[in-house]
Amino acid sequence: MARRKIIRITTISLLVLLVLVTAALGGIGWYYSNELLKPAQAVPQRFPETALGGQDRNVVLAESKLTTLRGTFGIVWPGGAAKVGDVASNENGRVTRPLLDGTAPPEGTKVRIETNVYDGTPKSALGLVYSDVAVPTELGDMPAWLVPAANQDTWVITVHGRGASREEALRVVPQLNRAGLPVLLITYRNDAGAPKSPDGLYHLGDTEWHDVEAAIKYAQARGAKKVVLYGWSMGGAIVGQTLARSSLAPAVSGVVLDSPVTNWTQTLNLQAQNRGVPTWLTPVAEVVSGWRADLDFDRFDLVANPPAVKPPTLVLHGTADGTVPARSSRDLAAAAGRLGWPLQYVEIPGADHTSGWNVATDTYRTALGDFLTRSIGVKS
Repeated sequence: MARRKIIRITTISLLVLLVLVTAALGGIGWYYSNELLKPAQAVPQRFPETALGGQDRNVVLAESKLTTLRGTFGIVWPGGAAKVGDVASNENGRVTRPLLDGTAPPEGTKVRIETNVYDGTPKSALGLVYSDVAVPTELGDMPAWLVPAANQDTWVITVHGRGASREEALRVVPQLNRAGLPVLLITYRNDAGAPKSPDGLYHLGDTEWHDVEAAIKYAQARGAKKVVLYGWSMGGAIVGQTLARSSLAPAVSGVVLDSPVTNWTQTLNLQAQNRGVPTWLTPVAEVVSGWRADLDFDRFDLVANPPAVKPPTLVLHGTADGTVPARSSRDLAAAAGRLGWPLQYVEIPGADHTSGWNVATDTYRTALGDFLTRSIGVKS
C-alpha cells in the first residue's frame, strides 16, 4: 500500500513538473515569437544612446558600441534627426562626430543610431523627382515611392528589412538613378500606412512576397521588361521567397541582398546568444512562431531549399553583424557553385547589420556598380 502511494505521488509530481516545464517553455516561446512576429509599430521605439550636446558643428555622444561605429550614420530622437560622419575623437567616454546634416540634439537627449542616413522623401532627402504611387495587392493598396529614370526596360524594386521603412533604400537610390534605373521603393503588409495582414503579424517573408510580386506587376504594367530586386535583412528573406514561389520570378534579372536572412534558424540562434538565452530554445520559438503564423522555417533556408530561379546575385554582409549572422551569407556563397547560382559575395570588415554602405561607402558603391555593369548592362 505504501509503495503504491509513493508511486502515485511520484507520478503526480512528475506530471506536475512536466506541466510546469511545458508552460514555462511555452511562455518563453510566446515571448520570443512576439519579438519576431510583432510589427515594429506595435513595439515601443527605443533610444538607448545619450547625446552630450553639440560643439563646433560636431555632435558629442556618450561612448557605446554603436556610437563608436566607424562610418556615416543617422541619429534620431523624438522630434529630430541628423546625419553624422566618422568618429573624430573618442576620449573620456565622449565620442565626437562631425554633423553633416540637421541639428545636434540637446545635451541629455536620448537618441538612436541608425544606418538610415536620409530622413524624408526622395525629394526632401536627395533632391530627386519622385511620385507617391499605390501598388495594388491582395490586401489593398500599398504606398510606394517611384523615382523615375531614363531606362524604362529595367526597374529596381527595393524591399526594406523588418522594423525598417522604405527610407532604408534612400542610401543607394542616387547611384541607381545615375545608372538610369527607375526605382520603386515599396512598403509591404503591416508597414505604417500599409494594410495589415489578417492576423496583424509579420510572416518573415512567407506571405510578404505576394506584395513584391504585386510590385513586379506594377512595374511591368508601366513598361518594365526586367526587374532587379534589392533586399535588406528580412527583405532578403522576402526576395528569396519571391524567387522561389512567384510565377513572375523569371522577370527578375538581378538580385542585390544586404545582410540578408537566408536561414532563419541561424539568425534566431545568434539573437538567442545575444540575449544570453540557450540556443536549444530556438526550436521552441520556431514551433510557437510556426503555430501562430503558419510558418515552415525550413522553407527559408536558401542553401537547403534554393529557388528554381537563380538570377545573378550580389550579396553584401558585414563581419560584425550582430543581428543576422554573416555565416549564413558565407554558406550561401560557398554553396552557390553546386547550386548553379551566379552569386558574388562581398564581405565588409567591421560592419554591423545593414551598415556596409555606412562603414565602407566606396567599397559598397564599387561592388554595386560593378554588379550593375556586369549583370544588368548599365553603368553607375
